[in-house]
Amino acid sequence: MAGKRKNTKKENQKDKRPQSEKNLEQGISIFKEHPLFSRLKGYVTIEDNRRMGKGTAYRVSSSGWITLNQDSLFTPKQWAYILAHCYLHLAFGHFDAEKMPGYAVEDEEGKKLWIVDCDKQLWNLACDVFIAKFLKDIKFGEPVEEYPFLQEIGTLADEQKIYEYLAETGKGNSIPYHMDMEGLEHPLRYQRGRDGGNTYALYFAHALADSASQAVGLAGGNKGKAGGYLSPAEKAAQWFINRYPLLGGLASAFQIIDDYEVCIREEIQIAAVDAEIGEIYVNPAAGLDSEELRFVLAHEYLHAGLQHHLRCQGRDHYLWNAACDFVINGWLAEMEIGKMPERGLLYDESLSGLSAESIYDMLLTDMKKYLTQGTFRGYGKGDILRDRVGGREGSGVKVRKLGEGLTMDEFCRRALAQGLSYHQSSGRGLVPAGLIEEIRALAMPPIPWDVELARWFEKYFPSLEPKRTYARLSRRQGATPDIPRPRYVKDEHKENARTFGVVLDTSGSMSAKMIGKALGSIASYAAAREVPYARVVFCDARAYDAGYLAPEDIAGRVEVKGRGGTKLQPAVDLLERAKDFPKNGPVLIITDGEIEDKLHIRHEHAFLMPKGGRLPFRAKGEAFYFE
Repeated sequence: MAGKRKNTKKENQKDKRPQSEKNLEQGISIFKEHPLFSRLKGYVTIEDNRRMGKGTAYRVSSSGWITLNQDSLFTPKQWAYILAHCYLHLAFGHFDAEKMPGYAVEDEEGKKLWIVDCDKQLWNLACDVFIAKFLKDIKFGEPVEEYPFLQEIGTLADEQKIYEYLAETGKGNSIPYHMDMEGLEHPLRYQRGRDGGNTYALYFAHALADSASQAVGLAGGNKGKAGGYLSPAEKAAQWFINRYPLLGGLASAFQIIDDYEVCIREEIQIAAVDAEIGEIYVNPAAGLDSEELRFVLAHEYLHAGLQHHLRCQGRDHYLWNAACDFVINGWLAEMEIGKMPERGLLYDESLSGLSAESIYDMLLTDMKKYLTQGTFRGYGKGDILRDRVGGREGSGVKVRKLGEGLTMDEFCRRALAQGLSYHQSSGRGLVPAGLIEEIRALAMPPIPWDVELARWFEKYFPSLEPKRTYARLSRRQGATPDIPRPRYVKDEHKENARTFGVVLDTSGSMSAKMIGKALGSIASYAAAREVPYARVVFCDARAYDAGYLAPEDIAGRVEVKGRGGTKLQPAVDLLERAKDFPKNGPVLIITDGEIEDKLHIRHEHAFLMPKGGRLPFRAKGEAFYFE
């Protein structure tokens, strides 16, 4: 009860902030509620008189930052107007060199490179007047500036003509004016085809188109999505449900989030997927047509269905994402689903037939090159979302569950397997062999590492057959007491020859608990296969020969040094050169993978590593990964 009274008292406390700050907060809320302005691109920061000066209420820079002075006295509607004003400077391209008036230096193709002569203050005023006219036409907010000549320029089409009018008539000098645009001395220049032009203008164009289409839908009687209105991305998803059985089941379970504000917050340029909560994010400002949307959605469905978010297992997240992209995009090209977008596409025909794991190992050899390439989410970002605030279990949103208590991961596996079966039986089109193999592999639960390790022991240490001996006779049978019978005993020679080598890396990131778990399994399987001793070599800064140890005693001799990477070759050489170690004895190497780039081992061998670890070379022996 005490805690409840405390909360009530806190809630009843008066907001002691200045009224100017309250007005600013309310103005931001009004702005965000608008269906058009809330989707524009830009970054807002709040300052005060001490940092901005009393005479400056707001400003916008060519870098996209909008700065507001919380000490300025404006009403909430005026603050909403100011925010829209600043965002529209960016959206209308008022910092673009190609749009600004004046003389311009041009290249051979006639494109403007930079402005030489332009009255920056007059251009700022012309842009302000153009925005004021726009906001007046849509009746948004409450103006903070009055322009007596606004009616006179009502017929002027753009900012350049307003600029010329103000310059010719001299009316630009008739009102007191302060510039709110910063960076006009270095106007923005874009190379078409390389960076796609002004992204602020692109966001505005698509936001305007989307708002208009929603308005038309509402006018026609569609009450949003529930009333029948489907966005282009949702229509693409519906196509899979109706016409493409392989991915139709997956499409039915995923929610399409095509919200500008969400995509801006998550830094998604085209698309991304969160497989655990069942959401696919599509940026409507990406400008994809229906065929490109089908390709992108199929791409994200396969990320989720093939469990790529779970198969990362300690690898570099972005490079693993890129490796999976190469595989998926290759399959989609074979299947001819939709059309490949020009941006965010990782595709290489020479990688056809390779697994994501193989491509990942290849990408590691040239990380600098591939880290500069972009996925559908953007440069240096993976479109497989992970560790998001409010997007994971334990972070505010629980992992989504479907019917029968299934998690999204379990559902995706089933949906993809069932989709493949129906797709093939109905003859709906080609499915690449590599994709079929992966889907079928997901339908079968993986063999646990300890079972694989047990099979490895069984391979090298088959059960001992009992040996008959007359050295010590067995009991005579009562029916035939005169006939001596042999006793069955173990072959001591074979039993003593049953041994294996253990090279144990005690440096790096392997904890004592992890090593103990690995050694515990080794001890149990060695005992089950009647292997009495193992030849053990520890290795950190140097190799240390511990001799022959009973498997259950190895763990007690381990001391983890934790000195980072190490070299295992001296330890392997020490073991293989030992005169008392059998020439055909197998070797088990326990390491975290932080070792030298090459390792020469003559004996049959296997690696036992923590899950997520990787070797810096292609291993000839088997590799087991324990959790």
